Amino acid sequence: MSNKVKCDSCGMPIEAGPYCSYCVDEAGKLQPFEERFERMVQFQARREPGAPREVLEQKTLAYMATMPAWRDHPRVKAAAG
Repeated sequence: MSNKVKCDSCGMPIEAGPYCSYCVDEAGKLQPFEERFERMVQFQARREPGAPREVLEQKTLAYMATMPAWRDHPRVKAAAG
C-alpha cells in the first residue's frame, strides 16, 4: 500500500509535501492564485474542448474550493457565494 498524499493545490497524487511540482515556483513556494487558476482553467479546457471560458472558470473555481490551498481565497469564496 502506498503512502501517497494529494497536492493541497490541485489534488495530484504526490509522495510528500503539501504541493506538487506543477504548483510551486522555482523556490518551492506555492504559485500565485492567478497563475494556478489560469493553468487549471487551461487543463479543464483540454478536458472539455469547445466549452465556453465562463463555464471552464466556474468549474475551476468550484474545484479549487475543495482544495486546502485555495478554499479560503477571496475569489474562490466569492464564486461559492
